[in-house]
Amino acid sequence: MEDNASLLVVVDAANVVGSVPDGWWRDRRGAAERLRDRLAADGVPGRAGPAEVVLVVEGAARGVDSVTGVRVESAPGSGDDHIVELVARAAGDRPVLVVTADRELRRRVTELGAEVAGPRTVRPG
Repeated sequence: MEDNASLLVVVDAANVVGSVPDGWWRDRRGAAERLRDRLAADGVPGRAGPAEVVLVVEGAARGVDSVTGVRVESAPGSGDDHIVELVARAAGDRPVLVVTADRELRRRVTELGAEVAGPRTVRPG
């Protein structure tokens, strides 16, 4: 069901959740689920057209289920490495947007041709 022409949006859950000090650290999994649900309801504001949204979780947030409109992937190790792997797989075949504020991750994915946006793109602070 994947449309290779559609935008692939990869969201760094840990980075986006951590961008707002709202007590997320007390329930990392719940915070990731709330972000997933917001993405499922709102998509990526300001982006027209079809998009496949992938939320990458790690650590205590592993095991969050996918829902209609958002595929959740639990990184087996580093979330950043998993995001880079997803971008590398899609590179050249379709446009990719990575949502993160992590400078090193932003550098790594832009080298692969991805566009980057900050956490406020999907989570107003």
